[in-house]
Amino acid sequence: MPHSPSQPVALGDAPVLTVFRQLASSPKGLTEAEAEDRLRRHGDNRVGPPRRIGVVRRLVAGVRSPFVALLTGLGAVFAVVGDVRGAVTVGVMVVLSVALRFWQHSRSDRAVLALRTQVSTTVSVRRRAEDGAAGVDREVPTTDLVPGDVVLLGPGDIVPADVRIVAAAGLRVDQSAVSGEALPVTEPAVAFAGTSVVGGSATAVVLATGTATFSGELAAPVPRPQSSFDAGVRRVGWTLIRFMLVMVPIVLVVNGAVGGDWAQAGLFAVAVAVGLTPEMLPVIVTANLARGAVRLSRQRVIVKRLNAIQDLASMDVLCVDKTGTLTEDRVAYVHSTDCGGWPDGAAAEYAYLVVHFQSGPRDRFDEAIVAQLAGDGEDRLTDAMFSWVDEIPFDHDRRRATVVVRRADERLLVTKGDPDEILPRCGHTRRGDEIVALTDAIRAEVADAVRTHAEHGMRLLAVAAREVPARLGGYGEDDETGLVLVGFVGFVDPLRDGAADAVTTLAAHGVPVKILTGDNHHVAARVAAEAGVPVGEVVLGHQVGAADDADLRALVERTTVFAKLTPVHKARIVTALHANGRAVGFIGDGVNDVTALRTADVGIAPDTATDVAKDAADLVLLERDLGVLARGVAEGRRALGNTLKYVNISASSNFGNVLTVLVASAFLPFPPMLPIQLVVANLLYDVAQLALAFDRVDEDYLREPRRWDARGLARFMLVFGPVSSLFDLSTFAVLWWVFDAGAHPGVFQTGWFVESLLSQLLVVLVLRARRAPFRGRPARAVPAAAAAAGLIGLLLPLTPVAGPLRMQPPPSGYLLWLLLVLAGYVLAAQVAKRLYARRRPAWW
Repeated sequence: MPHSPSQPVALGDAPVLTVFRQLASSPKGLTEAEAEDRLRRHGDNRVGPPRRIGVVRRLVAGVRSPFVALLTGLGAVFAVVGDVRGAVTVGVMVVLSVALRFWQHSRSDRAVLALRTQVSTTVSVRRRAEDGAAGVDREVPTTDLVPGDVVLLGPGDIVPADVRIVAAAGLRVDQSAVSGEALPVTEPAVAFAGTSVVGGSATAVVLATGTATFSGELAAPVPRPQSSFDAGVRRVGWTLIRFMLVMVPIVLVVNGAVGGDWAQAGLFAVAVAVGLTPEMLPVIVTANLARGAVRLSRQRVIVKRLNAIQDLASMDVLCVDKTGTLTEDRVAYVHSTDCGGWPDGAAAEYAYLVVHFQSGPRDRFDEAIVAQLAGDGEDRLTDAMFSWVDEIPFDHDRRRATVVVRRADERLLVTKGDPDEILPRCGHTRRGDEIVALTDAIRAEVADAVRTHAEHGMRLLAVAAREVPARLGGYGEDDETGLVLVGFVGFVDPLRDGAADAVTTLAAHGVPVKILTGDNHHVAARVAAEAGVPVGEVVLGHQVGAADDADLRALVERTTVFAKLTPVHKARIVTALHANGRAVGFIGDGVNDVTALRTADVGIAPDTATDVAKDAADLVLLERDLGVLARGVAEGRRALGNTLKYVNISASSNFGNVLTVLVASAFLPFPPMLPIQLVVANLLYDVAQLALAFDRVDEDYLREPRRWDARGLARFMLVFGPVSSLFDLSTFAVLWWVFDAGAHPGVFQTGWFVESLLSQLLVVLVLRARRAPFRGRPARAVPAAAAAAGLIGLLLPLTPVAGPLRMQPPPSGYLLWLLLVLAGYVLAAQVAKRLYARRRPAWW
């Protein structure tokens, strides 16, 4: 059992009276005044973070982006060189990007908060009267609990805080959410917040609430490892910065040395910095992520961390628990057999006797038996034939439950439970209507039947009985010997509808599923086979625990099914996969899954998970269905694909502009385009590219994990940038020699402004998909936005803002030449795309 290093453990081992004395409480409970005072001092009994994240924290989260930092630096350059318009324009872009991220994060947090407020839970507490009279039991919200409160717990209750058990009757606590232990613990001294009572009742005193609980300590913020998205964005950002650090000094030196005007050379260098910077990239990224979050919300997935959408796109392995994810997390009756595994209803009928007459709470196996056998009038028939005499209740150590019933003048002892506990107590078995000795040969036959069931993923209850003599005293464990083995009752946790299809879909998208379960290896292997997960060698928890980090990194790559795991083992597996460079998704729902959820690139929790797990997760599934996640992967890749379209195409076009400026700096006596004109051209282009969030993505692109690829970006820029530059220089030649624009810098700069903008808008339609533009149709919003931005660019030189932008209308004949240049550029880009795709088939 895990231990909190704080107060609960110290008091957990202390005598009950000492506990009450140190908590300044009593078995009668606290008074209402004491409870209110302590609530003010200790705060609400909440494990999660504050209900609302402050505005400052949200703004800081929105600013954390290398591209925002890049833009901010560019704005500072504009301010230094005295270009107020450029500084203001860049500032507007930064504000717009941060505002979009702020809005989406606020929206996601409100959705998660709404989940918490859907269910208001209460707990029974004992409150003492002001005059010290006996306490009165009443219901209060769990958030109002305070240290020293006396609480009453019963079957089905969630333990609302860390408590010291004062008195108990048959108490059994399921603490798998905290410790990972699969079986309930009987009458523990301390019960931790988030565990659940599965049997019996208890009176307990609250030791710690809220963040002071063991769960609260686990939920304390810790540094999150860098996700694949963060690493990719950082690498891409540095790629652009390296290009800038190389090109800007070259332009400055070449222009200064050739022309001798270092002030003019400085303007060229600023133009290069502007040309290489994708000013609206943070806005484009956020718009795509926000669009993806909206689409995922329609799939019943709440996005808590916006960047997790693109981590979902890069995910190349998904770790899931078997129970509740691949299976329905319920027990279903399958059949009843004799000791040799042949169909026989006797075992189920005897098991039903135990369930019917036991006084303790029913577990899931009991409910499955009742659902199968208790038809109309069945209970009345059983009561008419049998009557209760005594029982030996189930407990964790015995792993069996026994009742003694009377039928006419005979007493019948019937027991059901774990085959490992029942079989050693049996000396005979039923063979048809005969009772035969349980010989070694028959025992081997029985062991084969048990193993066969386990290999088919079934859970078995063994059922045995014998006649016992009537006696005045009660019956005990000594009477559970010399039993006659009746047979076995088999159960399964059925595979979820669609689980196998979801596994197939994920595999088709390049995301293999690994099963991480606390169940036994036979059940895990069977469920894996039914779900379509390749089984191979099943690795057990003790093997994971014994492996060092290097061995574990090799082990996790070749293994798909892990069984008998604790949450600590799960966290080590996720860490090992992450260390191997894998983009890991992890689905968890317990307190001890928090470390794995935070270590994974994408932490995923169902809405039925503990609050601590949901707080640590990046995505919350409103339906515990792996198919929802499979569709979410496609949504993530769609969002990433549309983002990378912008990044690759914009960066290559901007690089082409820089090459053009570099060549022009050696020949032109003035800048080919002013920095403010470059910013406006990029702004019009970037605003049009917001429509890419609605664009279609090739089906081929959705079939493999995708990441931000800095090397791929550099290759793309080096191929398509020079193509763009070639036609820019063609435009320069037309402007210089055909229209004599060298004598009119404003005409020359406006002419290139129009050509640069239109060529960038057109090349998006060419490069946005692998197929030809007329075959890979874009979403309607994409060409519509491009047409609108192009029209604005054509009309700007004719509007009143032409003066502040220092634009002059180009000659009317220039438009014909412009059409020829643009047509040539589109054709060349298409040819280059086809050649590039042959060498780089996975480019998108």
